[in-house]
Amino acid sequence: MRSSIFLVRRARSVPPTLNGPNEYQRPLTETGRAQANQLADFLADLDPSAIVSSPDLRAVQTLEPAARQWNLPIHTDPRLREWNSGIEPTPDYVRHYAQSWAHPQWARPGAESLCEPTERAVHTLTDIVAGLQRRPAIVGSHGTFIARALIGLGCSGVSWAFQQAMPMLAIYRIEIGGPTVYAVGPGL
Repeated sequence: MRSSIFLVRRARSVPPTLNGPNEYQRPLTETGRAQANQLADFLADLDPSAIVSSPDLRAVQTLEPAARQWNLPIHTDPRLREWNSGIEPTPDYVRHYAQSWAHPQWARPGAESLCEPTERAVHTLTDIVAGLQRRPAIVGSHGTFIARALIGLGCSGVSWAFQQAMPMLAIYRIEIGGPTVYAVGPGL
């Protein structure tokens, strides 16, 4: 049986800063709230069985307008969280991310390697699909999680450059089941 997941990269949020809201409490910007409303319009014709999100505020807020239109609760799952890179907010984060993508098995002390969110993503999405009843699920998460999920599901062409080019709000339709897994995106 084939199941669809609409994997949503969260909308534009307040950027991370050392003295700003912590990683879990960063809200959407005004632009991000408008994007969340566009997402609801874009997905309006779906009849999802579930809406599942990273517990991070920016991911939940991205899905709230869609959840209201379908009168569905947003279930949070901590496994949908962003990659724990171990990198503090810094202007040269791109250099650090590029190093991690070049060596995905390497991890900073107390952080995750990129292989860990890849494995976590595949297990999480497989668990979500197991609970579907031939209706799609809307799943909200973050850029690195989504890129690593696509890699773990066997999608080709996913790289650090792919993740860098991924817009904030992006939608990837993933079909899981049968002999193939494929993804189409970014949607909006």
